[in-house]
Amino acid sequence: MTFNDIFKSSFLDNISGVSLTDMCIALLLAFCIGLFIFLIYKKTFTGVMYSSSFGVTLIALTMITTVVILAVTSNVVLSLGMVGALSIVRFRTAIKEPLDIAFLFWAIAVGIVLAAGIIPLAVIGSVVIGLVLLFFVNRKTHSQPYILMLSCDSHNAEKQAEDFIRNQALRHVLKSKTVQKGLIELNMDIRLKDDNTDFINILSEMEGVKNAVLVTYNGDYMG
Repeated sequence: MTFNDIFKSSFLDNISGVSLTDMCIALLLAFCIGLFIFLIYKKTFTGVMYSSSFGVTLIALTMITTVVILAVTSNVVLSLGMVGALSIVRFRTAIKEPLDIAFLFWAIAVGIVLAAGIIPLAVIGSVVIGLVLLFFVNRKTHSQPYILMLSCDSHNAEKQAEDFIRNQALRHVLKSKTVQKGLIELNMDIRLKDDNTDFINILSEMEGVKNAVLVTYNGDYMG
């Protein structure tokens, strides 16, 4: 038996393609669940800069994966060629946020499961994953970190400012101290008791305090 005889055997003749109804249902469900993944990503985003294109990519990736797996499961010859084609693809885009990796794998997994025909697993699994992400990502488990940069003109002013900070902050740690003639610069890592930052106004008006700057440094920004 030659190589051509293998691919002309009744094994391939018995393989039926994917019906139009199955394709429409799979792609429609892939779009709906991909849209759900996009909404969860938007709700749980805590990175430096929000990218709407990445959210659209999640929808497209879910649908593309569904199309690929449908093609693979419907034709053995096509699946062999597709494996060879996909093996040479290299993606160079850097993933800036660790949570983005979970969303990418989520979209790919949903596409695979839908194309395999296990619709309840794809739907129920996506709902459970979405609820878990909403609960843990949006849950505030620690106080907001701040860096306080303080400039004083004397040692007495420094002590007075530190006593005031100790009463206002939940915790404060001195990171650096620079002393020049007539100038003392302090950098502190502080945790506030609440989200109220009005104390910095009082601190800047204290006698001997030249400058007081409060900066958050965890990188959370959405624009």
